[in-house]
Amino acid sequence: MMMMTVESVFTVVILLGVLVIGKSEVYIVTIEGEPVISYKGGVSGFEAIAVESDEKLDFSSDLVTAYSSHLEQRHDTLLETLFDDGNYKKLYSYKHLINGFAVHISPLQAEALRRAPGVKSVDRDWKVRKLTTHTPQFLGLPTGVWPTGGGFDRAGEEIVIGFVDSGIFPQHPSFQNQVTEPYGPVPKYRGKCEVDPGTKKSFCNGKIVGAQHFAAAATAAGAFNPEVDFDSPLDGDGHGSHTAAIAAGNNGIPVQVQGYEFGKASGMAPRARIAVYKALYRMFGGFVADVVAAIDQAVYDGVDILNLSVGPNSPPATTKTTFLNPFDATLLSAVKAGVFVAQASGNEGPLPKTIVSYSPWIASVAAAVDDRRYKNHLTLGNGKILAGLGLSPSTSPNQKFTLVAANDVLLDSSAVKFSPSDCQRPDVLNGNMVKGNILLCGYSFNFVSGSASIKKVAETAKSLGAVGFVLAVENASPGAKYDPVPSVIPGILVTDVSNSMDLIDYYNVSTSRDWTGRVKSFKAVGSIGNGLEPILHKSAPMVALFSARGPNIKDYKFEDADLLKPDILAPGSLIWASWSPNGTDEPNYVGEHFAMISGTSMAAPHIAGIAALIKQKHPHWSPAAIKSALMTTSNTLDRGERPILAQQYSGSDTMTFVPATPFDYGSGHVNPHAALDPGLVFDAGYEDYLGFLCTTPGIDSREIGNYTHQPCNYTLGHPYNLNYPSITVSHLVGTQTVTRTVTNVDEEETYTITARMAPAIAIETSPPAVTIGPGASQRFTVTLTVRSATGSYSFGEVLLKGNRGHKVRMQVVAMGYDR
Repeated sequence: MMMMTVESVFTVVILLGVLVIGKSEVYIVTIEGEPVISYKGGVSGFEAIAVESDEKLDFSSDLVTAYSSHLEQRHDTLLETLFDDGNYKKLYSYKHLINGFAVHISPLQAEALRRAPGVKSVDRDWKVRKLTTHTPQFLGLPTGVWPTGGGFDRAGEEIVIGFVDSGIFPQHPSFQNQVTEPYGPVPKYRGKCEVDPGTKKSFCNGKIVGAQHFAAAATAAGAFNPEVDFDSPLDGDGHGSHTAAIAAGNNGIPVQVQGYEFGKASGMAPRARIAVYKALYRMFGGFVADVVAAIDQAVYDGVDILNLSVGPNSPPATTKTTFLNPFDATLLSAVKAGVFVAQASGNEGPLPKTIVSYSPWIASVAAAVDDRRYKNHLTLGNGKILAGLGLSPSTSPNQKFTLVAANDVLLDSSAVKFSPSDCQRPDVLNGNMVKGNILLCGYSFNFVSGSASIKKVAETAKSLGAVGFVLAVENASPGAKYDPVPSVIPGILVTDVSNSMDLIDYYNVSTSRDWTGRVKSFKAVGSIGNGLEPILHKSAPMVALFSARGPNIKDYKFEDADLLKPDILAPGSLIWASWSPNGTDEPNYVGEHFAMISGTSMAAPHIAGIAALIKQKHPHWSPAAIKSALMTTSNTLDRGERPILAQQYSGSDTMTFVPATPFDYGSGHVNPHAALDPGLVFDAGYEDYLGFLCTTPGIDSREIGNYTHQPCNYTLGHPYNLNYPSITVSHLVGTQTVTRTVTNVDEEETYTITARMAPAIAIETSPPAVTIGPGASQRFTVTLTVRSATGSYSFGEVLLKGNRGHKVRMQVVAMGYDR
C-alpha cells in the first residue's frame, strides 16, 4: 500500500486550498502497481492473475473481481487523502489494462498529484476524432472466403467485434436478429446492455450483444449535450452504425436511398456479433479518458476484435514517444489480453508523416479506392460534354432544358444575404422562373463546412419544379474531396474548375441582359446523364488521396521510426453501409438509412471483419499472428496485374496518379482468401513489444514503467529487430543485419528465401532456404548495406516461397547514410 506522511498530506491540502479556484480539466493518472492483465502477485491477500501469453485471462474470476476492487479502493484513497471532498471528481477507475484513473481537477491540483508518492504519470486529457455494399464482392469474400467458414450464414459466427465509436442505430436491418437463423447466446461475452431512456427497450437483440456509452470526460469538459449527443448508446452521428455494418452487418440488405436501390450491403463477417462502446459524439469527437474507459470495458467484457475508427488530432506532445501514452498503453494491454486491434491510420494524406496510428501492436489501416466509380456528365447546347458526379437519373432523353442560374431568379435583391447561389432556400427563388428548367447553383465553402448540402440543393430544385440541377465548383483548394451524392431528381456536381468555367462562359454568352444586368431571355440549354450505374475499373485498388501516409514517426518532433506504418490497405472510398437516420455527420444523408462515405474510418472495419473470419478459423492465433497473416499475403498489384497506384497532387490542384510505395499502402492491399492460409506467421507478444519500447532511443525505462508497470529486462538491440512482418531501418549506416523468426501454421514445407531492393541498398538473406515442420519456428537474417547515401528511402521485399504453394512477402524500407 502507498504510504504518505501527515506533513506531506498537509502541504498538499494547504496548496490546494488556493488552487481549486482554477479552471478544472480532465487528467489521466497512472499509479504504482500492476493492472489486472499483468498482476503477477506480491500484494498481501491477492493471488497472481497474469497468465502466459498464449493463454486467455478469465476476467470474470473471483480473483480478478477482488484485485480490481483493491485497485479502485487505492485510487479513491489517494484522491481522498490529497483533496477535500467536492474539490475533485473522479470519472473512471482504470483497473484491467492500466492501473489509474481519470479525474476532473485544476492544473495545480494535477501538479500536486504528480508530486504525490506512488503516482507514476499525470497526463492532461486530449481530444480524438472520427477518421472519416460492394466491397465483399471486390474482396472475393462470397466465393473465396465465406464458403470455407460454412457460407455467409456462418461467417464470423461466435466472434464478438467491439466498436469504440459513436454508437449504433439498433433498429437498422443490418443489425436485426434474423428470424430464419436467429442468433443464440455468446457465453464468453459478459457485456452490459443499456436501455433506451425514451423507448425503455434494450439496445441488444442477439446480433448486438453489448451496448454501453462513455461520456464522463466529455461531460466534465462541458462538451456533452444530452439533447444532441444522446445520453445512451444511440448513434446521433451515423459514423458508428456505418463502421459496425462494414465489419459485421447482416448479409444481403438492400441499399435504398432517395427511392433507388444501389445493390445489397453486407459486413465482412456477417454472422459476427456487435458490441457497442459509444465514446465519440457528433459535435466534438471524443476525449481519450472516455475512449480508454471504453477499451478497458470492452476487453473486460470479452470482445475478440476491437475496431477503432478514431485517432488523435496530432501526435501526443505529453510523452517522449508516440508509442507511449495512456491510449497506446491501454491498447498494448488489450493485445496482451488476446484482442486484435484495427485502427484507422488517418485522413490527412497525401502529405508524408500524416499517420496517427503509430504502435506495432496495432493494425494501422490505410484507405483504398476500389473498382467501383460513379460518374455522370452534363451535355451543353454548344455540344460540349462536361464530366461530373451525381447519383441521379437522367433528364428526359433526346431533350435539352433551359439553364437558369440561382442568382438570376431571385425573388428580391435582399436575398443576396442568404447566399442564394448555394440553392439551400427555395423561398428566396422565383419558382415560376425555375419550373421546368435546370437550376444552376454554385459550390461554395458552405458545402465544405457542412452548412450547405447537395441533398438540400436537390430538395430546393424539386420543390420549385425544376427538372434537375447543376452544382458548379468555381474555386478548388488542395485537399477538397468530392463524393457523388444520391438525388431523387437529375443532378450533377461539376468538380473540375475548368469545366465549370466552360459552363459559366456558355451560360453568360447565351443569356441576354438589359442595361441593369437583369436577364431578358435564358437561351443556355443542357441535359444531365444517368449517374445511377457504377463503372468498374481495373486500376483498382488505388491508394485514396486522403489516406494518411508514412513514414511513421516516433515522437512529436516527427523523427522517423524504425517501424513501417500503415500496415495494410483496405477499401475506404465511397463505401455504402448502414446509417442512423438522426445522424448529422454527413448532411447529404440526414434522415437516410444508408450512406456512401469515405475515410480510413471505413477501411479499418474491413480489416476488423476480415480479422474476425481469421479468428473464427484459427481461434488460438495471437493478434500478432492474425496481423502477420493479413500483411504477408496482401497484394501490391492491382486487378490489371500492374503495380498499385496512389492518388497524389501534382503541385497544383490537379490530382495525378503515381506508383504507390509501402508508405502509402504498408504491406499491400488485403487479400482475405490468402490471409486465411498464410503458411507462415511472424508472431510476437507482450514481452516483444516491451523490448521494442525499451530499445527505442529517447525513451527512459522509468517512463516505460510508468505506463506498462514493467521493468526493461529485455531489449532487441535495435527497434527494427522486433519480429514484425515488415522491416524498416530509418538510419542505415554501413551494414546492418536484421533478424526475423517465422512460425509454420500449416504442414511441413520448404521455403526458399529471396530478396530484392532498390540499387542504393544491397540486400542479402541467410539461409537461402528453410524446411519447417508444423508448429515449428525458424530464424533467418536480412543484411542491408549502403551502396550510396541518396537522402531518400529505398524500397524492397523479402519473399519466402514454399514448395506447397505458400508465398510470404515482407516489405523492406531503409534510408542509407554515410555516417
